[in-house]
Amino acid sequence: MKKDIIFHPVQGIQVAIVRSINDLGADEWNVIVINRNQEPITNVFVTSKGYGSGESGVNPDQRTSTLRHFFPEIKAGEHVVVEPIMPEVFHLNNEFWVSYFIGNQIYDKKFIFVPDSIIEDNLIQISPLGLEGVVHE
Repeated sequence: MKKDIIFHPVQGIQVAIVRSINDLGADEWNVIVINRNQEPITNVFVTSKGYGSGESGVNPDQRTSTLRHFFPEIKAGEHVVVEPIMPEVFHLNNEFWVSYFIGNQIYDKKFIFVPDSIIEDNLIQISPLGLEGVVHE
């Protein structure tokens, strides 16, 4: 007997693009998945890509490579760094599709940072990371 897979709405998971300062005093940007649930999430898949229009009509259809990441577990209240991200793609839609399990239930959601949403005016302090960034819930 075939069993249907049911995807449940995501709760307690955030994707953040955070800024830190490296040893040379330069900005470094990273994509982070934060588990705010009271239990671990497992078999976490994150697919990322950027897409949109080029600036000033140059390169009207821009796309980045699609990257895929797997994390066996993100413990309750913890986070993982998914990948670095360059400011040169902040003018694109930056999409992060996150799928994971809690127990035997699968959860799935797309987090899209729209063009130019990753700007200084939108940065907030993200606790408990102690970093500034833009958070998507």
